[in-house]
Order: sequence, then C-alpha cells, then structure tokens
Amino acid sequence: MLGKVKKWLGIEGVKLEILVPEEMERKMGKIRGKLRFQSMNAQVVNRVKIVLIEKYIRGKGKEKLIDEYELGSVENNQTFEVLPDNPVEMDFNLPFVIYKSDVDELEDRNIFTRGFAKAAKLLRGVKSEYRIEAEAKVKGVALNPFDKKEIRLK
Repeated sequence: MLGKVKKWLGIEGVKLEILVPEEMERKMGKIRGKLRFQSMNAQVVNRVKIVLIEKYIRGKGKEKLIDEYELGSVENNQTFEVLPDNPVEMDFNLPFVIYKSDVDELEDRNIFTRGFAKAAKLLRGVKSEYRIEAEAKVKGVALNPFDKKEIRLK
C-alpha cells in the first residue's frame, strides 16, 4: 500500500534536471540544452514541456511592479521509459523572442542614446531575469517532475 502511494505522489519516481549553460547570447534566439531523467523505479514519461520565462521588474518600494512573460516554449509528446539507475538524456532546442520596451529600442538605436537609456532603466529600477522551466508528464503519477533554472541572456 505504501509503495502505491509513493508511486502516485512521485516519491522515488522520475527526477528531472535541466542542463544548460548559465549564460547565453540573446541574439541567437535559441537555447540548446539537455534534460536528464533519473528514477529509482521503472516509469513511463508521456510528455515534456520546456518554457523560457522573463520576469520583468520595474519600480521601487511600494510602486514595484513585476510581470512574467513566456518568451518561448517547446513540447515533446514522445513516450519513453526511464529505468532504475539508467539516466535518460534528451536534447532540446528552445526558440524564443525577446520583447523590447521603448527604452530598450532607444538603447539599441545608437551609441549616443545607449547611455541615456541605461540611466533611465537604472532610475526606474528596471531589470529582467530569465529562467527555464521544464515539466514532464509521467504515467500514473499525480505530482509531475519539475525543474527550473535561472539563466543570463547577454
């Protein structure tokens, strides 16, 4: 009985890990990486979804605003089995599009406006943080394995 509950909750089940460099070029428009699946019990993965999210922060103190935007996602519906003590690695390519604010456009326009735009961002407390999230759908499990990793886009 305890074994069935542990399997249903995903305990001792599939563990998911995102393997990507910590820093990437935003001009590439694509993130290449791997997902590693490990398990203590044989289980079947039905679907994997990978998403790049931008956390856009602006303002300071009580006027601080935070929004999150999905910049790209990829889904793999290929079914595969993860066996005990036999990690499975899956390559992925995650295309994304960076959305630019008016100040970002001003910063990219030319060398003379770049300093002005950076100063405006600093005064307004504007910054973006990026993370990759991955979730796998495992057959017969209520709590799906999930991982997220912070990255820097330069």
